[in-house]
Amino acid sequence: MSDFFNNKVVAITGGSDGIGKALIDLLLPMGARVATCARNQDKLYDLQLSHSTRPLHCVVADVSNFNDCKMFIESTFKQFGGIDILINNAGISMRTLLKDAELEVFKKVMDINYFGTVYCTKLALDSIIERKGTIVGVSSIAGYRGLPGRSGYSASKFALNGWLEAIRTEMIDEGVNVMWVCPGFTKSNIRNAALNGKSEAQGESPLNESSLMSAEECAIHILKAIEKRKRTLVLTFKGKQTVFMNKFFPAWTDKLTKSFFFKNGKLVK
Repeated sequence: MSDFFNNKVVAITGGSDGIGKALIDLLLPMGARVATCARNQDKLYDLQLSHSTRPLHCVVADVSNFNDCKMFIESTFKQFGGIDILINNAGISMRTLLKDAELEVFKKVMDINYFGTVYCTKLALDSIIERKGTIVGVSSIAGYRGLPGRSGYSASKFALNGWLEAIRTEMIDEGVNVMWVCPGFTKSNIRNAALNGKSEAQGESPLNESSLMSAEECAIHILKAIEKRKRTLVLTFKGKQTVFMNKFFPAWTDKLTKSFFFKNGKLVK
């Protein structure tokens, strides 16, 4: 990549793990000034230590809380003077059938995945418009195709994609690029942290994590897409295949999706 990110201020939510951390590890050596937030204070402390000589601003914050988002964005302004690129990466998943799920699961997922993005984007918007910057939403294939056992997660990502598409259109003449990224299945902590029917972390992944795209590879694709000011980024062959199949052969894709996630009538993935 070029020196595109040199001296850019990049704010990343959910930077203590997975794709968010991989983005930070790539951006700082490129000369970017990075601000990040996450809920886990210990992981943020370790991240800060690992980049002690570089311009990294860490804030403990829960993006589902507006005041936390305000503290994160305003402290970033104070630290770095503004924001060029906002990457809304913080997210949570779920894995439970509708019949087994408490309603709190759906609210919690929507508050983090959708409203967290709305809060941070709204708070950073004036600065991003002034700098003709970039807004990124890390979405999911579940934002194109509803996935069984992840109905609330799918709803939050459909909402995210539609919202980003709308504001992208609003800001075409402002010089701001809005992009949504759908990584497909990527190695991360999101499945371990996914909520069960009682709104608790399930603590395990139903997938073979070793076979998935690494967070580092995903982060490289995201940064290249930001530099090229792309509209959308869909990653992995299976992800692209799912989006294509669902668009042109939706009924068939229903059956294929069912067979992928269920075995003998039981949710297995």
